[in-house]
Amino acid sequence: PSPTEVDPQDLTDEETGEPTGEVATVSVDEPFRALAFKIMDDRFGALTFIRIYSGVLNKGDTILNSATGKTERIGRMVEMHADERTELTSAQAGDILAVVGMKNVQTGHTLCDPKHPCTLEPMIFPEPVISIAVKPKDKGANEKMSIAIGKLVAEDPSFQVET
Repeated sequence: PSPTEVDPQDLTDEETGEPTGEVATVSVDEPFRALAFKIMDDRFGALTFIRIYSGVLNKGDTILNSATGKTERIGRMVEMHADERTELTSAQAGDILAVVGMKNVQTGHTLCDPKHPCTLEPMIFPEPVISIAVKPKDKGANEKMSIAIGKLVAEDPSFQVET
């Protein structure tokens, strides 16, 4: 649903994780706030799917990842239509889009205006219910398997690896 059709997202304290009592008001006039809800690796690189809760995001903007405290510059933004992409130069509250090539972003991270840091209500992920052991056929397959498992971990927060 559109952010205007549901209750506003609660903001939480970055250190304690407790609600601040403030909400992310849905408006293009408010500071930029978005939630990274999916990471996908495809042939063009890493795609970070975000939902914008407030504000406007423009190509070239610098945003803050409140989970890591690091800033990133927005390069390419695309709107996805199945396998097709439409390049965007701007997006606003209510839009769902993919940002190409973001680093150090994980599912559930809040992205925001560096001048107005905030944390949206965190996503809760289920604990894994299945475990399985895998090993490569030979030493040559070890590196390939490590890369593939790393991509799975980045895409699925409920996927855990133990060594």
